[in-house]
Amino acid sequence: MKHTIAAIVENKPGVLVRIAGLFSRRGFNIDSLTVGTTDNPDYSRMTITVRADEVVLEQVTKQLNKLVNVIRVSELKPESSVGRELAIIKVNAKKETRSEIMQIVSVFRATIIDVSPKSMIVEVTGSEGKINAIERLLRQFGIMELARTGKVSMVRGSKVIKT
Repeated sequence: MKHTIAAIVENKPGVLVRIAGLFSRRGFNIDSLTVGTTDNPDYSRMTITVRADEVVLEQVTKQLNKLVNVIRVSELKPESSVGRELAIIKVNAKKETRSEIMQIVSVFRATIIDVSPKSMIVEVTGSEGKINAIERLLRQFGIMELARTGKVSMVRGSKVIKT
């Protein structure tokens, strides 16, 4: 099962390496990892997605909490959080296929952010499923390049994960 973990960490060199090392030493693969500064520049927020059962997830969470630069670790349950990914996709776009690509982009409420004589770059944000779906549809035109972020996620409502 896929789980989303949010960690508030000190914004210091080496923290990311220590966290990635923790996963690596235990043989866990990180599906996605995003890191960015919080509203307080002394801290960063990591959103980590990992496939694990409940026992493994509990071990990972306990180990993360033991790391010196980790302030707080929380699992973000799908029913009580929102999450989004970003993808930019460079797709072959011949004159005769541009309108079809534009229709797909419109249906997904994505944006065309660059156009050249032979290609278009599409920006799309949304759930993992939405990103996967537009990617599948654009494959028929030929994807030249794809860059995808990991998930960023936050608890719904007024509850916050604070430092």
